[in-house]
Amino acid sequence: MSRIGRAPIAVPSGVTVTIDRNGVTVAGPQGTLARTLPGDMSIRQEGGSLIVERPNDERHNRALHGLSRTLVANMVAGVTGGFTKELEIVGVGYRAAAKGSDGLELALGFSHPVTVQAPDGITFEVPIPTRIIVKGIDKEKVGQVAADIRKMRKPEPYKGKGVRYAGERVLRKAGKAAK
Repeated sequence: MSRIGRAPIAVPSGVTVTIDRNGVTVAGPQGTLARTLPGDMSIRQEGGSLIVERPNDERHNRALHGLSRTLVANMVAGVTGGFTKELEIVGVGYRAAAKGSDGLELALGFSHPVTVQAPDGITFEVPIPTRIIVKGIDKEKVGQVAADIRKMRKPEPYKGKGVRYAGERVLRKAGKAAK
């Protein structure tokens, strides 16, 4: 039995969960998230917690059990506290600036500035020109938006210039050897 899938999900006060067939909707102070559970997984509410169950012990269902439980747990965590991802910009002249209420303008060494529009449910913060904070209630969407921004100029291995996650270590290579 999956240890992760077996664990109950605590539902804090102020969060309402609606279950219909194999779909679940979670509403809280930050917003509302809805998802259809993969496969034949079922979910039931028992007191102040949610329990995700699988129909049988087939390999496919065992694989989806822990995943389904984690997806629902991330929904509950998202509507209560939200998720953030921090990005750092390294390089001379590389910087970010907030553009409007939901946009971001990046100078990443190209001949033109790169603009990024925030998808629904995502907000950007730029506390200093070399740091970007991506916030939202959907963990999957926050991670994807951060990965898309990082993909625009990945850290290169010689000087380390580019966009990286906060705290990410970039393996550096030696340059040309002098004769």
